[in-house]
Amino acid sequence: MDPAVDPAVDPAPADDAAARRPAGMCRGSGHLLVYGNPAFVATFGERAIGMPAREVMLDFPSEGFALFDQVLAGGKPVACWIRYAKEDWRLTVAPRVDPTGEVYGISFHFRARSDVPVVGPELPHYGPGRRFA
Repeated sequence: MDPAVDPAVDPAPADDAAARRPAGMCRGSGHLLVYGNPAFVATFGERAIGMPAREVMLDFPSEGFALFDQVLAGGKPVACWIRYAKEDWRLTVAPRVDPTGEVYGISFHFRARSDVPVVGPELPHYGPGRRFA
């Protein structure tokens, strides 16, 4: 069945999905928050921007900060499931790289386990040996 008309697929627009998924950007080893999307600001507060992540993301699990540190040091994106605010969240962290190739910060976002998958088995997707039809 076409996902566009399948009643089992959440018809919420992409903007609505973004409103549920906190995302942000940090700079430096102290993970100074330089950007937070509206969902991030709703979750952690307006005053979080401009502050070190560890000082304002108080209930954020230590595993999440360890991932921030790992990506900043290693320069490779990483994702894992974490438990935050009594929910399971997929935390994805990617390095921010300047034109010379130096990692200067990270970008991150959360996706709740309850979110509709971005790609399901019935949808074409990229992957090893896979291409859009």
